[in-house]
Amino acid sequence: MTARIAPDLVSADLLGLTTRLGLPERDLVILAEGNTSELIADGTIIVKTSGSSMQNATAANFVSVEIEPLLEVLRDPNASQDRLTAELDAGEIDGQRVRASIETLIHVAVRAYAPARYVAHTHPTAVVSLLASVHAETSFVDAVYSDELMVLGRSLYIPYAQPGIELGQLFLSRLGEHVEQYGEVPSLILLGNHGIVAIADTAEGAEAISLMAVKSARVRLGALQAGGIASLSAEVTAHYFDRPDFRERRAALTGTTK
Repeated sequence: MTARIAPDLVSADLLGLTTRLGLPERDLVILAEGNTSELIADGTIIVKTSGSSMQNATAANFVSVEIEPLLEVLRDPNASQDRLTAELDAGEIDGQRVRASIETLIHVAVRAYAPARYVAHTHPTAVVSLLASVHAETSFVDAVYSDELMVLGRSLYIPYAQPGIELGQLFLSRLGEHVEQYGEVPSLILLGNHGIVAIADTAEGAEAISLMAVKSARVRLGALQAGGIASLSAEVTAHYFDRPDFRERRAALTGTTK
């Protein structure tokens, strides 16, 4: 089986990250929105189950998923949604079917390009407001303040696709193009009309990226209300990542040296 029930493999760090991102006052998710995952040593990720709440998550709300079989699904142009549903099925507990999140393919696609330990996918109201607007594709192209650039780095925008096979395959393709162009997996991926994906090697880093994305969206929305966004140009920020102090602070905040 690609997915299996394995509550003993759920770490305290993953569980803590999940419940913190699910706090109502943070407005990142409601109901059963969002999902998180952690890469463990044997080519497996632990990912939140479908239909479960992040705020109230316990170890029982995660399953282990093998990466390679789902990468085969992602790379198969003829793969069907039914096949994906079967791959995500982890069996039953007390007569209830347990499946990995329908968005598990996002988490798998990230690990096709980098062994990032944590991936957090949420639907923050402020960010989705921009991603559902006419500014969606361009809103995060340039930074608007230096701390944003330090935490979020160079983000990737992916247009809307239906969750499941369609989104997973588009995500894999666009992420591959980004890696080929820039030589790195981005810390933040923006999904048009949908939400965000935060990628980090620490739970704290994934949380910081998620929260900074929300602040950045609020700054942009405020700037639009004040007449328009005045971004920092690429020329101004071009050498930020060449500075040792900048790289060190980025590593401390996000768990990455990229």
